[in-house]
Amino acid sequence: MATLTTCVDGLTLPNPFVIASGPPGTNVNVIRKAFGEGWGAVIAKTVSLDASKVVNVSPRYAKLYAADRREVIGWENIELISDRPLATWLEEFRRCKEAYPEGVLIASIMEEYRRDAWVELVERCEAAGVDGFELNFSCPHGLPERRMGSAMGQDPELLEEVCGWVRAATRRPVWAKMTPNITHIEEPSRAALRGGCEGISAINTIRSVMGVNLETLRPEPCVEGYSTPGGYSSKAVRPIALRMVMEIAQMIRREFPGRSLSGIGGIETGEDAAQFILLGADTVQVCTGVMKFGYGMVKEMGEQLLGFMEGHGFASLGDFKGRSLEYFTTHADLVRRQVERKRAGRVHGDLDWAAEDFVKQSDALAGEGGVREGGAG
Repeated sequence: MATLTTCVDGLTLPNPFVIASGPPGTNVNVIRKAFGEGWGAVIAKTVSLDASKVVNVSPRYAKLYAADRREVIGWENIELISDRPLATWLEEFRRCKEAYPEGVLIASIMEEYRRDAWVELVERCEAAGVDGFELNFSCPHGLPERRMGSAMGQDPELLEEVCGWVRAATRRPVWAKMTPNITHIEEPSRAALRGGCEGISAINTIRSVMGVNLETLRPEPCVEGYSTPGGYSSKAVRPIALRMVMEIAQMIRREFPGRSLSGIGGIETGEDAAQFILLGADTVQVCTGVMKFGYGMVKEMGEQLLGFMEGHGFASLGDFKGRSLEYFTTHADLVRRQVERKRAGRVHGDLDWAAEDFVKQSDALAGEGGVREGGAG
């Protein structure tokens, strides 16, 4: 019989479904609700040492609807990290672990570029009983002047140094949450793993402008007549998240075998989760989905994922983790494969001589140092 139980970086989870850091983990009451519904782990909303510097505004959400206006397919937020005092959070971490001692509780943390600040935050959260850490290097808006969030996550050298500080301060598992607002996500991910992190979480929201109200001519969400770019999430970002998870997974497989990967981005069903695991994820995180459907969605997701596994004869998540990575190649190789198939079977009449010529040129270039892949130009 198939099982969803998994062990990641020494943490045993009843299933791979994790509440992502954000509004669904904003206080002890909702975190306990998540554990009660059966989520495999919860990553609390991001905390920092001085919450007084964090000031949220309202409204801070904007939504993109499908054509029939019945379904939200895109969601933008300009919400910052937690504005609740750290002392309050530490007490709630303790209460949560008392109520659910077996529940995997992960603290999401963010600080300025100061070693003593990161170390203090880690030590105080660990003393409160959290099971691991996720370093927020990925918030796409707010606090850039303090070199926090994606401002730090876009700088691999800085990121590696901070990961090293955290790694030296704790023996608990440490994941680094990556920003997608960068050309090559493998570079900061590689830096985080060099710095000592056990795993990578990807992706956070994509920097965006949801739209402009054509009556008021103001961008949305609109606060006192003004707005700012925010983070885009929900099912519309899933194809981008899958691509970036694939790229990170390939890098991990080549350079850091055994390190973990938590996939994030538009996951709403068990089938969505299966795709991320097929592309190398150990766990999957859900945030916007919970805001749309509620904490109880985890039960249906679990049934759907088990159905997929049983349909393919997979007994565990490890049986199919990364299975689809081997099917990615270059465009030049795709052309070569089609030409070879047509040569062998003379399918559809004459060969495509343009394609054959392309293969010959590609082979020649490869002999001179390789073919550089690129888009149409």
